[in-house]
Amino acid sequence: MSDHSEAVAEHVGGTTQTFLYVWIALLVMTGIEVLLAYEQVPTLIMLTALLGLSIIKAALIIAYFMHLKFEKLSLFLTLFPMLVLCIILMLVFMPDSMRSLTMRVVQ
Repeated sequence: MSDHSEAVAEHVGGTTQTFLYVWIALLVMTGIEVLLAYEQVPTLIMLTALLGLSIIKAALIIAYFMHLKFEKLSLFLTLFPMLVLCIILMLVFMPDSMRSLTMRVVQ
């Protein structure tokens, strides 16, 4: 392949080596998450670490395996507001879901 062809292949969809590095990073982060689940780590630290790792993993999956890293900015700007809307809706309905924990069970 010429240098120009390799540059175009990298821009359009990434290379096999790039996907391999991302996959290995995802495996390492998953291993850290499993390790945190089995270790006696304070809850706040564990949840913060798990949430942070999950966000990073989701970003890597979206960027590389869903190929959004290589898309135009307009596609990102179309999808990002919907993500924000979903998060806001989850936060709006969270009190109702937590209320079910304190309700009495009828037998």
